[in-house]
Amino acid sequence: VQLVESGGGLVQPGGSLRLSCVASGFNFDQYAVGWFRQAPGKDREGISCMSNREGVTYYRDSVKGRFTISRDNAKNTVYLQMNSLKPEDTAVYYCAASQRVITSALATTSMYDYWGQGTQVTVSS
Repeated sequence: VQLVESGGGLVQPGGSLRLSCVASGFNFDQYAVGWFRQAPGKDREGISCMSNREGVTYYRDSVKGRFTISRDNAKNTVYLQMNSLKPEDTAVYYCAASQRVITSALATTSMYDYWGQGTQVTVSS
């Protein structure tokens, strides 16, 4: 089982990034997927998730309207489009997959079965 994130980097405030996460080793289309982030000295927090079949999406309030989660089951990939980035968005971003029914972007890390290694996003001028 593997989840591999990519697309992180350094961006100026107001800029955009698109994160990708490619899954392998499990039936991706049967899993809910989520994105988390962890800033230095802070707990890992959920920011968005998407159900497996219906494609229902959920967002943390602080990213609502700026971030968009999507998935391509044919490519075993989940994306996070991040627009209007702010310095407070700086963190390591992780994707995760869960066999459970996830109905909140605030679901805890224990609700997820598989994790990627993370990709750094830095928003700074």
